[in-house]
Amino acid sequence: MTIIYAISGIAINHLNDWNPNYIITTKEVQTKENITKPELTKTAVKKILEENGEVKTYKKHYFPNDYTLKVFILGGTLTLDMDTGWGIIEKTKKRPVLGPMNYLHYNPVKWWTIFSDIFAGALVLLAFSGILIIKGKKGMKGRGAWLTTLGIIIPIIYLIIYYY
Repeated sequence: MTIIYAISGIAINHLNDWNPNYIITTKEVQTKENITKPELTKTAVKKILEENGEVKTYKKHYFPNDYTLKVFILGGTLTLDMDTGWGIIEKTKKRPVLGPMNYLHYNPVKWWTIFSDIFAGALVLLAFSGILIIKGKKGMKGRGAWLTTLGIIIPIIYLIIYYY
């Protein structure tokens, strides 16, 4: 559990840099230019998808405006500019290991929250017993005092600079 929370915590800390739950792939596509709405029947849309290896994934399509075709495919979308014929296929797929770890980190159901609270309490107990268990130069009379002090001062400095 410590490993799950640690790894998913690191992933969650970097949400602005990447998506830890999904792998998002994009593929640029090009079809003929100046396609009109009447031309883009279900059959014509499937032909565009077939050119790009996605014909079996077709779900539905619509026109969000006069110059854009949006096609829903299994696991993603195709967005096509009808004037230029340029488009992009975007597909999402769940990350195999990290996705489930993040799911657990977000406490998905009540009983998991209770389990997580008990686990967090055990970690607090482990931390305090670890501080007190080592004696002498490596304990609270030596190195342990410095490490404990740093563990308190660093968060306080961060809070003073960024929170208050």
